[in-house]
Amino acid sequence: MARFVLERVISAEPAAVFAASLDPGLHVRSMARYGETMVEAPAGGAFREGSTVTWRARHFGIAFRLRSVVFDIDPPHRFCDRQIAGPFGAFLHEHVFDEHPQGTLMRDTVTFRSPFGALGRLVDRLFLREYMRRLIDERNEVLAAEIEGRGRTLTA
Repeated sequence: MARFVLERVISAEPAAVFAASLDPGLHVRSMARYGETMVEAPAGGAFREGSTVTWRARHFGIAFRLRSVVFDIDPPHRFCDRQIAGPFGAFLHEHVFDEHPQGTLMRDTVTFRSPFGALGRLVDRLFLREYMRRLIDERNEVLAAEIEGRGRTLTA
């Protein structure tokens, strides 16, 4: 399985960063560059324990659908989401929010596996891990900019 960890300090309290990270609208705004939309929104319009959502996005010129579930919510410290249907052989994203002297240390740990056995592992190692790391980093930049009141910094 491929894995990477990203850390970013955000100038806001952990509760604010936690809440923003669970906002489906903010997620869509952060992924606008990839044309990501919600095909199926979470019940009640916000992510809660057991919420499911279906996303549609375009990567590498190919349209993808990914259905995920949110679980292990521990406000304002942690939550996870994982793919339950979609293009990955497996996909898990752990979000952790720790107090930091400048606000919140947000840590994303992403673990995934492409389908197709050995060929998928090679693709993960040579290309997809770095692509996914950049994608999550871009998402986090938009999230931080909105929380810190800097406005959106990435353009589609």
